[in-house]
Amino acid sequence: MIRKMILSTVMLGLLTVQLVNAQDWPRFRGPSGSGVAKGTTSFPTAWSPKANLAWKTEMPGPGASSPIIVGGKVFVTCYSGYGLSQENPGDIKNLVRHLVCVDAKSGKKLWQKDVPVELPEDPYTGIGVTAHGYASHTPVSDGKNVYAFFGKGGVHAYDMAGKKLWSANVGKESDPARWGSSSSPIVYKDTVIITASAESQSIVGLDKSTGKEKWRQEASGLDGMWGTPTLVKVDDNRTDLVMCVAKELWGLDPNNGKLRWYANATGAQQAYASVITEGSRVFAFTGRGGGSIAIDAGGNGDVSKTKTVWTGRDTAGYPSPVRHGGKLYSVNRGIVTVVDAKTGKRIERLRLRNTMRTGGRFGSLDYPSPIVVGDHMYYMNGSGQMFVFKLGEKLKLVSVNRVTSNKEIFWGTPAVSNGQMVIRSAKYLYCVADKGEKVDASDNKVKTETVEPESTAGGSRGGRNFDPMTLFTRFDADKDGKITEKELEGNRSKDRLMTLDKNKDKSISKEEFRTGIASLLRGGGRGGSRGGGGRYGKQQKRPDRPQRPKMADGK
Repeated sequence: MIRKMILSTVMLGLLTVQLVNAQDWPRFRGPSGSGVAKGTTSFPTAWSPKANLAWKTEMPGPGASSPIIVGGKVFVTCYSGYGLSQENPGDIKNLVRHLVCVDAKSGKKLWQKDVPVELPEDPYTGIGVTAHGYASHTPVSDGKNVYAFFGKGGVHAYDMAGKKLWSANVGKESDPARWGSSSSPIVYKDTVIITASAESQSIVGLDKSTGKEKWRQEASGLDGMWGTPTLVKVDDNRTDLVMCVAKELWGLDPNNGKLRWYANATGAQQAYASVITEGSRVFAFTGRGGGSIAIDAGGNGDVSKTKTVWTGRDTAGYPSPVRHGGKLYSVNRGIVTVVDAKTGKRIERLRLRNTMRTGGRFGSLDYPSPIVVGDHMYYMNGSGQMFVFKLGEKLKLVSVNRVTSNKEIFWGTPAVSNGQMVIRSAKYLYCVADKGEKVDASDNKVKTETVEPESTAGGSRGGRNFDPMTLFTRFDADKDGKITEKELEGNRSKDRLMTLDKNKDKSISKEEFRTGIASLLRGGGRGGSRGGGGRYGKQQKRPDRPQRPKMADGK
């Protein structure tokens, strides 16, 4: 009898721990990367700079990463010292990344860890890194430690009190367009998995206790991939690590990184958004030139014909989609699209109205992804406007809220835990919670201008959306899908543009233009300490690598 009582007490304790942990938001887009809050079933649908704002904490610098919440603590990454202004970026040697820990209840900063730059590093020039900066990867936690990935700055592990555990380098290379990387780390059992697409065209498994490299799989097909992988349970004996890359979906063995299966997926040259799941079914939305797909994880080799459930034409930009009630919700260029998860058919589209531009170079880059709390969807644009929708048979806009009346850039996806929503801007962390305060709608009114909220080119110029393919259309006078020397006659950049002709057929195809124009627009940096060019900005030549990771069957 006593043994039964003790066992019951232990089991009750374990269940309690699991319930508390279930409300954590431990990685990019929360539990399993789903974007759906667990435990918190209801949350305020209205707030303002004057109401239902629990706390506000200043950060040491900007960042495009998202906050996570674990064990009553908020973790977020930032950078400072360089790259805060394109007009005067400073000296790249002064770049410092930061991991900041804040008390979730009070907003008090508990600790901050600084990671100085280790050159070489991508300079703050062109249309790449300038669009998101140097802290774009969301940290991840296993509840015991927290792991931060800073691209060329390496991977760094700390315990919950801020004690440094280890550091690891996963590569110092640059992607062809030099747009940097943003894929966030995830944890699988005793392994921290890093998608070092830009840094080394590789997926790396690090021992989470020591930082020692357990495995590495290289693949040139990782170029053009900025999403975060997702772990998909196929059955009781198998879990696949699934990611959307350019033109394909991959399913890898998270124990060794080897490729179990792959499938054709939409044909898009870039994959910004992360995949989401329903059981073992995977949904992916890609950007311009792509579409959407549903595929069942599992199988071996090429499963394009055997595992594809449906394909669709609906695309996504930077925000990852979210699933609720048998429907998929994505946001792209200021339009919310609702898709039937079973069939892939579009159900509804709704354009966001009265959006505001933050101003400056990056006011139109809407990186945050929508999340779901209870039966409401929360979507925040790059200006910090939070659009709240009631989910049901039809989308119903409930409110549009802000946490500040100041012009600030909001790049990260909000995190939700225990009735709190933590939002990060380039300057502050904000916490929204139900304080029982009445919201005055006038506090959220703004002077607006309707804008297309994002460019799928990876950046913007002069505060306006920029799509390199508009240049292609301009140069392609006869509209035959290629640019010839004759069409460039009189253009002072003719010789430079013709260097995009990689197959030497004396014309530039759309594919050659799309993949090469970014390097020309970058203009080689500004040199010296201002632009970070010169020896620090020199593009390295990548080693020859296979298109896909090594197959699990050895092929």
